Amino acid sequence: MTQKLITNDGAVIYTESFGNPAHPAVLLIMGAQSSLVWWQEAFCHYLADEGRFVIRYDNRDTGLSTTYEPGQPGYTFEDMADDAIHILDGYGIEQAHIVGMSMGGMLAQMIALRHKSRVRTITLLATSNFAAHLPPMEEKIMDYFSNAGQLDWTDTQAVINFNIDKSKLLSGSKNPFDLPRISQLAEEEARRSSRMESINNHVLVSGGEHYLTRTSEIDIPALVIHGTEDPIIPYPHGQHLADTIPGATLVTLEGSGHELHHHDWDAIIGAIRAHTSIRCS
Repeated sequence: MTQKLITNDGAVIYTESFGNPAHPAVLLIMGAQSSLVWWQEAFCHYLADEGRFVIRYDNRDTGLSTTYEPGQPGYTFEDMADDAIHILDGYGIEQAHIVGMSMGGMLAQMIALRHKSRVRTITLLATSNFAAHLPPMEEKIMDYFSNAGQLDWTDTQAVINFNIDKSKLLSGSKNPFDLPRISQLAEEEARRSSRMESINNHVLVSGGEHYLTRTSEIDIPALVIHGTEDPIIPYPHGQHLADTIPGATLVTLEGSGHELHHHDWDAIIGAIRAHTSIRCS
């Protein structure tokens, strides 16, 4: 694994890469309020071993990338989509396969429309175009996040516990909750963050609405992967994406939640490997 800092319009984006740079590039974009650690290192090595050059990175306001004053994000979703392209530029990559989870999947859709020439394929994990008729997140999730304002973000252990409890809520029934692994990831995220409270800025970021109404215009090969027990972006969102993007393929994870559980890695990475083989020449 190697590290690289990328600068875009004053923002510094922390990145890590895995595998052979001569292999087809796969750029991993994580969801809201989550740093790159949730693309677990073992996951990245697994994908790299399938003949891909894998890059993961901290979105703005997470991890070791630029953070902004809490409550004052100085950027838009368009800026975040453009960050991905600047990362490709920084690595000297002309085209990449874009894999986005949750908010990262929303950004992947924007990138496919905003920077079509730079994208080989997109993979959309546990995400949506948030069409008005789709079901909302479960009430238990809304209740949990409504209490986030009461958290003492200077208390590292409290923040770790908050993320562990969040992960429990987002889990499906199929896979056992892996407390040791989630605890390790939550601790890693908290201890490597320059300003943990700033992750909440993602809730305030605006922009991108125009692109999300144009999902049907995406003409890049698209793979949609979604768990049937996702409590934050319910499964019908994934079905709708697959129905809306021409030629998209839907992979259903029965009993999985809003998570990248290691028991699902074979199915997820196998699907990504097959999908990205479409345009690896």
